[in-house]
Amino acid sequence: MEILAISALTLLASILGTISGFGISTIMVPVVLFFLPLPETLLLVGIIHWFGDIWKMYFFKKGIDWKLLISFGIPGVIMAYFGASLVLTLPEKLLSRLVGAILISYVVYLLFRPTFRIKKSVLASAFGGAGSGFLGGLTGVGGGALRAIVLTAFNVPKSTYIFTSGLLGAVIDASRITTYFIGGTRINAPLSWGLAVFIPASLLGAWIAKKIVDRLPQKIFKNLIAIFLLVLGLKLFVFP
Repeated sequence: MEILAISALTLLASILGTISGFGISTIMVPVVLFFLPLPETLLLVGIIHWFGDIWKMYFFKKGIDWKLLISFGIPGVIMAYFGASLVLTLPEKLLSRLVGAILISYVVYLLFRPTFRIKKSVLASAFGGAGSGFLGGLTGVGGGALRAIVLTAFNVPKSTYIFTSGLLGAVIDASRITTYFIGGTRINAPLSWGLAVFIPASLLGAWIAKKIVDRLPQKIFKNLIAIFLLVLGLKLFVFP
């Protein structure tokens, strides 16, 4: 029953997470915690999340933009490390509410300025990547959502947005999984066999998401991302 429940959850999270570029962990962790202790939950969801990142890159590989990846990704990864090094100095609920407030404020701003754009340049990408990376590392939550704010403000094509989110997420997830494993966290033997179902379920979800994204006009796609950001922002602010 646990494997069936987590498989269904994985499919749903993969569809929504692939479309939005973030949110698989946000959807899965609270539910998986009903079945597993926190360390095992983080490792299991981290593995599923990493495969989700791989599927994003595979299905949206036409959107690769090396200039954006380098100028946005490298500062983001570096500043995520510095943000994470400060995470223990501030209360967890305060950090969650901070991210929630940022997300809600951005979406509200878009209601009044729906044509808001940031001109894509190396300097803007570097500052955007560094800022989103630092806040993502500092809060431990919402890193993908904060990246989404910057990437949607650049108004990059759908495929570029999802591919970039996937590649940066894969790098961060690989680091997380390694840290959990080195720290001694393991998935119990019976449930570890469930990965043989969870991983294909995440692939199926990403494939369904690809079909949906292909049919969405760019403007509607950006509005959909804004809705995901608002829902996540409310969740983090009201239920940190």
